[in-house]
Amino acid sequence: MPTTVYDPPALAPGTLRVIPLGGLGEVGRNMTVFEYEGKLLVVDCGVLFPEEHQPGVDLILPDFEPIKHRLDDIVGVVLTHGHEDHIGAVPYLLKLKGDIPLIGSGLTLALIEAKLKEHRIRPYTLTVKEGQREQVGPFDLEFVAVNHSIPDALAVAIRTPAGLVLATGDFKMDQLPLDGRITDLRAFARLGEEGVDLFLVDSTNADVPGFTPAEKAIGPVLDQVIARAPRRVVVASFSSHVHRVQQVLDAAHANGRRVALLGRSMVRNMGIAADLGYLNVPDGVLIDYKKARDLPDNKIVYMSTGSQGEPMAVLSRMANLDHAIEPGAGDTIILASSQIPGNENAIYRVIDGLTKLGATVVHKGNAKVHVSGHAAAGELLYCYNILKPKNVLPVHGEYRHLMANAKLARETGIPEENTILGENGTVVDLRDGVARVVGQVDIGFVYVDGSSVGEITDADLKDRRILGEEGFISVIVVVDSATGKIISGPEIHARGFAEDDKVFDSVKPKIAAALAEAAKSGVRDNHALQQVVRRTIGRWVNQSLRRRPMIVPMVIEA
Repeated sequence: MPTTVYDPPALAPGTLRVIPLGGLGEVGRNMTVFEYEGKLLVVDCGVLFPEEHQPGVDLILPDFEPIKHRLDDIVGVVLTHGHEDHIGAVPYLLKLKGDIPLIGSGLTLALIEAKLKEHRIRPYTLTVKEGQREQVGPFDLEFVAVNHSIPDALAVAIRTPAGLVLATGDFKMDQLPLDGRITDLRAFARLGEEGVDLFLVDSTNADVPGFTPAEKAIGPVLDQVIARAPRRVVVASFSSHVHRVQQVLDAAHANGRRVALLGRSMVRNMGIAADLGYLNVPDGVLIDYKKARDLPDNKIVYMSTGSQGEPMAVLSRMANLDHAIEPGAGDTIILASSQIPGNENAIYRVIDGLTKLGATVVHKGNAKVHVSGHAAAGELLYCYNILKPKNVLPVHGEYRHLMANAKLARETGIPEENTILGENGTVVDLRDGVARVVGQVDIGFVYVDGSSVGEITDADLKDRRILGEEGFISVIVVVDSATGKIISGPEIHARGFAEDDKVFDSVKPKIAAALAEAAKSGVRDNHALQQVVRRTIGRWVNQSLRRRPMIVPMVIEA
């Protein structure tokens, strides 16, 4: 059912307005705007990675349109953790206004500062840690430690006279985390005692029963796989998954191997994590990629990007033999990450390509080489019972995840009318413990394509898909401007067809006859003549070749 767009009323005094601009109905581009007394607080500002039906797109941003005219009202951007789907769009927001303060933990800010350096932006930052409270404009912020698949993640409690909101960011409840930093359920309980009026909660694993396994379970499996590998080992993961890289470093060290980091973002992020003490690098284990090629095959582990099948990432290039490291028989490839919804086909294409080259591919489907960073249903039930929130807005997930999360909330006694199933652009007002939907803002996709931002439209992507799937035909005809008779042509060229251009010889008389008929009827308008050509060849191609190509007719008057 299409979304009904309607404007919210003017914000009443003493009311907190909440508008998710991304992250609802999708896994990525997380961004939520809070408004109170004319000031805006942004929580997260991430990107979404394109799917196969979005050819040529590099990134997808949240739609900044609802706040573009109010950039001066933004008092800060809280970044809950350092994953791309929560920080990746910050450079594009700061290009609109460079002095918006960024608020986050030490590692999170270090990762975004390195990214901003590449965009030549020096941000204003405020480093915070768990247990800290800060007054930012009219918003009283308290930061709470949460456990996730990257260190230093934070939930944020937002207090205003309208009520208390708790936004979890991405989290799980690993009770034996690698870094010893658990989700602070004591702080959750304290906030629950105070009274949480609105709970914005991670939904990614809400449809997964039970509890997310501990990260510690992965270490021994990686150790076994690396110990058994006869030749080179390549481990692919997200470039910011510090815990997974730590486990690979430890397993490699234990098996007498050295580790080379591949991919610019992997090298940059792990350098930052090591400098800040979040990554413990055993002495002598890291080696420069160029020197690693001189080592025996059974003495090296490559840690790379590309676990989502991204076409330009290291692993995809290896599978296509477009990288200096060419996988072969005896090599072991480990995909140590989850599959982001929408990426499955690309991932399996890479797995097939590597397998065809003779490599052994170990992935989540055949070995325990990854656990999720998100709370499963059992953990979410604990949160609802500890917090007992008055209202719930499930966030961060596709619609089935949001639905599953809402169902869990209702099972713990939260009334259905207090469980808000929103989407990007849903406007929620909170006042006196009551949260209600008051509007729906029109939210679009903002595509980054090379250096252009927001200039590519859905119509452009449709054209690209047609070009890629159905081919392209150009038709050039020169006609007499006075009589409408053909002087030269039609000249037909096709791309993306198995057939030779000569196959179009049989349709040329049909085009000539159609143009003659149009001329006899007095049609002289150039656009109308082009439409005659388009219809004639389009009908013929559809009937004869069963194709619907992009057709570009050109009628030149002489």
